[in-house]
Amino acid sequence: MTETMRAARWHGRGDVRVEDVPIPRPGPGEILLRVSWCGICGTDVEECRDGPVVIPVDSPNPLTGQRAPVTLGHEFAGEVVELGPDVEGFAAGDRVVPDVCLFCGRCHFCRRHEYALCLDWAAIGLHGDGGLAEFVRVPARQCVRLPAEISDEEAALIETTEVAVRAVRHGGVRLGDSVVVVGDGAVGLITLQVARAAGATTVVLLGHRAQRLDLGRRLGADAALDTRDPTWARSLEGLTGGLGADVAIECGGREQAIGDSIAATRKGGRIVLLAVLGTPVKVDTWAIVAGERTLTGSVQHHFDEDLPIAVDLMASGRVDVRPLITRRIALDRVVTEGFAALDPGGSDIKILVSTRVSGETTLGQAREAASAAADPPNGRTGADRP
Repeated sequence: MTETMRAARWHGRGDVRVEDVPIPRPGPGEILLRVSWCGICGTDVEECRDGPVVIPVDSPNPLTGQRAPVTLGHEFAGEVVELGPDVEGFAAGDRVVPDVCLFCGRCHFCRRHEYALCLDWAAIGLHGDGGLAEFVRVPARQCVRLPAEISDEEAALIETTEVAVRAVRHGGVRLGDSVVVVGDGAVGLITLQVARAAGATTVVLLGHRAQRLDLGRRLGADAALDTRDPTWARSLEGLTGGLGADVAIECGGREQAIGDSIAATRKGGRIVLLAVLGTPVKVDTWAIVAGERTLTGSVQHHFDEDLPIAVDLMASGRVDVRPLITRRIALDRVVTEGFAALDPGGSDIKILVSTRVSGETTLGQAREAASAAADPPNGRTGADRP
């Protein structure tokens, strides 16, 4: 028996393979997790279809020391199975969720607590090995224990909730604001709930898929408008006193969604761009200039600001992710039934991947087997044994 595990590895555009790789060992300040469930993100699909977008190919990332091939997966939680040196506060068996964004802690931006702007920014599952595997190592300081109110499946969507928390924070959503969420995917459906929790009194979802729009209404949107209807902008004006929304958060991942986000805001409004597009897009800047609108981006989240809030929102029921989970698949089927199914036009919202493989051994058994093979009794190698 070798000390290996199954993992979904990105080798290049259109080339993701589920293969055997060594089980990682936690270094100083790290813990090793046995992954329970891992979600497939639109970013993963973009890397598979259009990449490399952010995956390092030519040179290793300065923080992780890795370049392609890398194990995908940044939406995951798991159980602690091994502690690295100098780790305190966690024990084997703890259920935890990590913040997957890495930062150097030394540069100009990190010293100002602007970790998202770190000059050597990285993310587990993109710049280094992630959670579409049986085991993954993560920084202990960036982990939060999961309360009993959150199931293992729900925990896989905490990272997505962090994205929403950060975006609402960037949008400066205040008590009484009107918020338009553009995009009816998983991020949009969570963002509308976070905006409501932040104090927005009017929340409108824009999308183009009837079932998603219906789900948005059930999750708390005051209205859900189909952008294929040419009267949607007029309907939005009626919901916002004829002005447009105070804040628009773009989660659509399409060129049209950016234009719709700008059109949906009032003069002086704020637009937050979330989606990662693989190609440049055209933006009409006149509405931004003439209306003195603010356009900003939100690329990640902070372990000390956004992760605890995301966990609390989910544990308290203010964010409900259960209706978003549309399918569960095994790791070995992640390419054919995961990435392919999430191509544009698919019916799935969030596909969760079980990284537990049939006939798996415990980490301890794998470690013992590997050690025995390297140092057999009486100095005899495996090849010498009768």
